[in-house]
Amino acid sequence: MTATIIDGKAIAQSVRNQVKSTILDTKEKYPQFDPHMAMILVGSREDSALYVKSKDKAAKEKVGISITMEKLPEATSQSELLKTIQKFNEDKKIHGILVQMPLPSHIDEDCIIEAIDYQKDVDGFHPFNIGKMTKRTGRPLFLPCTPKGILHLIKSTQIEISGKRAVVIGRSDLVGTPVASLLTAEDATVTLCHSKTRDLEKIVKEADIVVAAAGQPQLVKGDWIKSGAVVIDVGMNSVPDASKKSGVRWVGDVEYEKAKEVASFITPVPGGVGPMTIAMLLENTAISAKYWLNK
Repeated sequence: MTATIIDGKAIAQSVRNQVKSTILDTKEKYPQFDPHMAMILVGSREDSALYVKSKDKAAKEKVGISITMEKLPEATSQSELLKTIQKFNEDKKIHGILVQMPLPSHIDEDCIIEAIDYQKDVDGFHPFNIGKMTKRTGRPLFLPCTPKGILHLIKSTQIEISGKRAVVIGRSDLVGTPVASLLTAEDATVTLCHSKTRDLEKIVKEADIVVAAAGQPQLVKGDWIKSGAVVIDVGMNSVPDASKKSGVRWVGDVEYEKAKEVASFITPVPGGVGPMTIAMLLENTAISAKYWLNK
């Protein structure tokens, strides 16, 4: 068996097309409808700046979401950042607020996330939305973008999630823990593994669905994968490679070449989970704009 590659780029494009179509259809009925997201970047981290730029481009050029960009210096105080957030909270033309993480060390990230109006929390990490997500009968306004994208990728395989054994490796607040909650809500039997988990190999070998989000290059070996399993590799790790011009190559948390020989479906790195994160952010912003339109 050779796995079918889950093409995150193509699926993300499909999501963007749907978002664009939804926006155009809504504008026909309500000409004043104008989805608008505020993005706040503090400091000059190159990786954060590039990520914000890619979000900006995808929003404006690919789906028709307006962007207000607020760039603040590294020395910005927490109180100054909170004032900026409050400004956007009160602006009725703004439907989504995104503060690019990580923030400078002198700023409390949890405090900043909690300051965002949960009705504009298009990143999906406000305690209100996270709490609703973890409650079995909860209905959050927004799901966190990467976990939401991961679930979308799994569903794209058309496998029945209900009743399946799912193993999530990594318990971060950004990926692992929310993914475990989402899979539980889909009636999978979920095991959440972490650095203190014993017999990881044995646990993975029993999994019908594997989500690897530990941030450790090729932690999950190919011979750990159960025949026919669905493998979602969230990892993005650089390893030395003298044959590459940059001196490094990118690998995931799964031993891809061997795993794809036994899995039924697998995501590549790069080109799997990554493109979905921005697509889900755009979808959340469109959802928010429609929510505010109806208020």
